[in-house]
Amino acid sequence: MSELTGSPAWTALSAHAAALAGTSMRDLFAADPGRAERMTFRAAGLVADLSKHKATGETLVRLLDLAHVTDVAGWRDRMFAGQKVNGTERRAVLHTALRAPPGTKLYIGGEDLMAEVHGVLDRMLDFAARVRSGAHVGATGRRITDVVNIGIGGSDLGPVMVSEALTPWRDPAIRPHFVSNVDGTHLSEVLRRVDPETTLFLIASKTFTTQETLANARSARDWFAARIPDPAAVASHFAALSTNREAVIAFGIDPANMFGFWDWVGGRYSVWSAIGLPVAITIGPENFRAFLAGANAMDRHFRTAPLHENLPVLMALLGVWAVNFLGARAHAVLPYDQSLSRFPAYLQQLDMESNGKGVDRDGNPVDYATGPVLFGEPGTNGQHAFYQLIHQGTHLIPCDFLAPVETQNPLGDHHRLLLSNVLAQAEALMRGRTRAEAEAELRAEGLKEAEVARLAPHKVFPGDRPSTTILFRRLDPATLGALIALYEHKVFVQGIVWRINSFDQWGVELGKQLARPILAELASGISGSTHDASTAALIRKAARQDTDGL
Repeated sequence: MSELTGSPAWTALSAHAAALAGTSMRDLFAADPGRAERMTFRAAGLVADLSKHKATGETLVRLLDLAHVTDVAGWRDRMFAGQKVNGTERRAVLHTALRAPPGTKLYIGGEDLMAEVHGVLDRMLDFAARVRSGAHVGATGRRITDVVNIGIGGSDLGPVMVSEALTPWRDPAIRPHFVSNVDGTHLSEVLRRVDPETTLFLIASKTFTTQETLANARSARDWFAARIPDPAAVASHFAALSTNREAVIAFGIDPANMFGFWDWVGGRYSVWSAIGLPVAITIGPENFRAFLAGANAMDRHFRTAPLHENLPVLMALLGVWAVNFLGARAHAVLPYDQSLSRFPAYLQQLDMESNGKGVDRDGNPVDYATGPVLFGEPGTNGQHAFYQLIHQGTHLIPCDFLAPVETQNPLGDHHRLLLSNVLAQAEALMRGRTRAEAEAELRAEGLKEAEVARLAPHKVFPGDRPSTTILFRRLDPATLGALIALYEHKVFVQGIVWRINSFDQWGVELGKQLARPILAELASGISGSTHDASTAALIRKAARQDTDGL
């Protein structure tokens, strides 16, 4: 038994979960008419209804006890103060500083960090403004019409999600493109759609050594050089989001068009940094500042609100409740806004790369579940795909429903239809349908008793499926910034409760390490002796040394 699972707060929650087992959410609502209002919380323009969780006032008190035992507030304050809360890499975690407003002071090692942060931001936004205005032109004097961001992981998922989500704020004269997959198809399809004379490439790699990104970047440069042979032209058409000045210059990029960031900016938290340059170009500097301001509003709430009124804390604790005491192993994020179609994929990295850990901060194996499997799709598409399992399957899957009250694109009765679906899905997950209700509905349809008995079991919905519904007026830059920051802080709090380091990602390294010798073996067609029999055979087949069955 670990220190966490042996703590009085944890054992009290286990006993409380057992005591609640026979109580349904229907019972909780019937017994408490004020439940919905009391369990609705507001922060940074977001309104979150947490009442459709199988939790009582006592549940929240006991969860808050767990937050105190694990020192959530202390770790939060240490993160904002710039202490090295990323213990394995001995780094501070200061993505929140990237969205702090001018005039903020943060002294690290006797120096005001914010002066440097705003210096880079001002340079970045000035470059974005020059691209948008036509002051920055290509080598032949033509304006930039296409921006191709080449990155992977956080250097791609954040910018592409934000750019797509904020489509109404884009300059229609500048088309963004995003290349991440080292599969040549991804880059080739983008290059077919752009003109080298009017295209700007952004190479997003902190170290400028990321294998997939550099492979795509070199191929893009070769494509460009074949069409505009002047070596000096690269400087007008390529910029770097990196800290490796020597490698950037060696690539041919003008260091004036290099925008750096810091080792305390993790990849999945980097859209607020220079990695956000493609977003700034497409939506403009003022809208990018509004995006930062929305996140900062959530930061202030997280930093100052009492824990019992703190939205990221409460969402995190209800997630812990579901995973560790109710048995949930997955979590669905379901945006009822087509603009947020990439938001679940973005959160997959944020959540699963952060909290997909099996050892605690001290390197000890955990004896409790940590981060859930996160997935999602926009509504109403998901309703016709995987909602069946959520409603009637054998897995408990808490859901987050996200919806704007106002649409960016009014079209007939579409938005009212969309909202009716999101509200109905949350209600259906909570209420379910009893056997008696199913039988009554079938009888009302005129079915005979034998048919009622045959069909009724298939019409029963267990209910008691937890969900959070988050409403906002409309999806704009500030709202999107607040949404992202909400989930960042939720993931952070869960990591603290689970006593894990949410800011490293060693799990992505082994596959990359093993890929290096395999790459050489694929070129030579000779498999090394260190592989298992399956891998060795697959190398031979992939290298076309053994084409049997291919």
